Amino acid sequence: MTVFRCFYTKFAASIQKISAVQTDKTLRALAVVLPQFHPFPENDAWWGKGFTEWTNTVKAPPRFKDHYQPHLPADLGFYDLRLLQSLEDQAHLAREYGLSGFCYYHYWFNGKRLMERPVDEILASDRPDFPFMLAWANENWSRRWDGLDKEVLIEQHYSEADHREHAQYLCTHVFKDKRYIRIGNKPFFLFYNTHIIPDLKKAVAIWREVARENGFEDLYLGGILTSSEFEVNAAETGLDVVIDWQPDWTHLKVVPGFLDRLKNKLSLGQTYRKIDYAEVVRRMKNKPRLKQKHFRAIVPGWDNSPRRKNDAFIMHDATPELYEDWLEDVCAQSEVYSPEENFVFINAWNEWAEGNHLEPDRKWKRAFLEATKRVLGRYRGHN
Repeated sequence: MTVFRCFYTKFAASIQKISAVQTDKTLRALAVVLPQFHPFPENDAWWGKGFTEWTNTVKAPPRFKDHYQPHLPADLGFYDLRLLQSLEDQAHLAREYGLSGFCYYHYWFNGKRLMERPVDEILASDRPDFPFMLAWANENWSRRWDGLDKEVLIEQHYSEADHREHAQYLCTHVFKDKRYIRIGNKPFFLFYNTHIIPDLKKAVAIWREVARENGFEDLYLGGILTSSEFEVNAAETGLDVVIDWQPDWTHLKVVPGFLDRLKNKLSLGQTYRKIDYAEVVRRMKNKPRLKQKHFRAIVPGWDNSPRRKNDAFIMHDATPELYEDWLEDVCAQSEVYSPEENFVFINAWNEWAEGNHLEPDRKWKRAFLEATKRVLGRYRGHN
């Protein structure tokens, strides 16, 4: 551990003690859930029979000295999200540590859904009794995991007819569920890549129109800002809010050295870009605040080397103490726009193959969850 990182960790611990006082602010934290922990036909065809997110996770080797890999699950084990019991176990653990709900990634390709099984299991049952919402991961799927970025597996096409069909499906099958998260009785839904949706303003208007046709007052629509370079103005496009997402790649640029750039160019593999998590926290705490209405986000770590042999991005030495310091800052700086517009997003609950998870692992156990609970406990308002 470097001298800087050691100093930063001690400093963060001191700040936690100073700020360990309950505030008047009430915040709700939603953790982002990846549903790719069960086999399905497309993955079988693209990656091999029985492929799930665990396949890449368990075989990840360390790339350098003190590199923490592989990340292996502790309390919940190698679960299968086709099982309602696994979904219940996740929800029970999240509730125990102060989370207010889950935000599931939702995959829709012109009427074709992927990885829909976990949410379908929830909708078909009254279990788990835990709030949830959806974020549409509207991007092409390619073979970038094995370096073949240009080989598209399934493509996303946009049209007014498809927006209408998509919104109609969700209004009919998902938004009416009593557990679905609403703001002012409006179902809360996110577009992941707002900047790639053609005529976003028109698309948003279609979604709202379909919702009203199905008996809803309206929708509460958010746009995720996956990069500061692609900031979308909510007021101009008809969105209700934007999400200041993490990782914010614009502020996390790490230029690889000449040899790594050459290896990437020649696809020789085993290259990576590395940044200390302490530096990530420092940059994120100091970056300019968005001027428009937004909810903030945080990432407990990042290491996609299990997925990418080439040009992996690694946040090195992510500790619960540094994460807690950052989460405290995120909460302290978050705006509460109304009693229901008070969200913070934690990305993610279970991105195991990206080294990015609150779920307990064999190294840290429940330390990240315990840090989450301590901070969120200070943002429950006064009783």
